[in-house]
Amino acid sequence: MPIVTFVAPDGREITVKAAGGRSLMEAAVAAQVPGIDADCGGACSCATCHVHVNAAWLERVGPPGATESQMLEFDGNVTERSRLACQITLTDALDGIAVTVVGRR
Repeated sequence: MPIVTFVAPDGREITVKAAGGRSLMEAAVAAQVPGIDADCGGACSCATCHVHVNAAWLERVGPPGATESQMLEFDGNVTERSRLACQITLTDALDGIAVTVVGRR
C-alpha cells in the first residue's frame, strides 16, 4: 500500500496509506484531506483536486495529459508541478509521494 503525504492548505501534513490502483484524489477524499473537493468525482472536469507534486516525484508521476492540461488552464495557481489528483494512479512506484493541496482560492 503506497504511503502518501498531503500538505493541506493550512500547512498541516496528513500521511495516509492508500490502496494501489486508486487515484490520489480517492485517497485524499477517503482521508478527508482539506482542500480536495473532488466535485466531479474524478472525471477530470472540475480541477477541485489540484495539487503541486513535490519536485522529487515529478519524473515518476509524469506530465499531465491533454484534458488535464486544459482543466488546469482555468486555475490561477498553476505551476510546472501542477497535477489533478484524480489523474494520478497510485502504484508501489509512488510509495512515499508528497503533494501540496492547492485548494480553492
